[in-house]
Amino acid sequence: MERLHTTVLGERGPVVAFCHGLFGQGKNWTQIAKALSTDHRVLLLDMPNHGRSPWTESFDYLELADLVAAELEAQADGGGAVALVGHSMGGKIAMCLALRRPDLVERLAVVDVAPVAYDSGREFVGYIETMRGLDLTALESRGQAEEALREAVPNPVVRSFLLQNLRRTDDGWHWQVNLDLLGARMDDLVGWPREALGEATYDGPVLWVGGARSDYIDDAHAGEMDRRFPRNRRVLVKDAGHWVHSEQPEVFLEVLRRFLPQSSPS
Repeated sequence: MERLHTTVLGERGPVVAFCHGLFGQGKNWTQIAKALSTDHRVLLLDMPNHGRSPWTESFDYLELADLVAAELEAQADGGGAVALVGHSMGGKIAMCLALRRPDLVERLAVVDVAPVAYDSGREFVGYIETMRGLDLTALESRGQAEEALREAVPNPVVRSFLLQNLRRTDDGWHWQVNLDLLGARMDDLVGWPREALGEATYDGPVLWVGGARSDYIDDAHAGEMDRRFPRNRRVLVKDAGHWVHSEQPEVFLEVLRRFLPQSSPS
């Protein structure tokens, strides 16, 4: 399979790799990455089925984690483990990677998601249906696409986020995200491969960053978080929902800086 699309910022220092969430792209982390790039080498990865990375034929968190692991090995070029940061879907991929390949993960930061299966992906399915319903052959501009999504996606922040996936090439407009696969496998996407992971644990340092207004992490998840990741600590960011890093970027950056290594591991 082709390698994942990766943008690199910074030339020296400990390596930090970011895994974005559903409908996202590596570039969503650019603001955070630029701030870190003065003393870190930052990798912004497009997850499989997103951005400019290749598509897969199935949605399997273990398979996705292995694809990210392969890219980290290629980027590291024998340079050792990285600090891994993952949000939502990307957080689940990052957790699976740490559990399966702890040799590649020096430390792990998980943003607003827990190692559990969630009840429903109805909201996401609605977005997918709306995006698939857009007639790309009749589209003349991005503004026209935004107007077409306005009624179904009234939140302008969410609408803008979804439209980042719309790309124009020589043969017309295309969605970069694999809408057919993600829509068909939503149960797997909101799920968690608990049985497939067996009794795997990750013993490196783990930081959980949650949004105080989000319900993706709550006390009921603590048992599984502690069992899989015994060296974890949890931080809740005030006035933030699920997209903590975009809603409170300065606070998120400060929390992350304190957790990341400040010099190359010996």
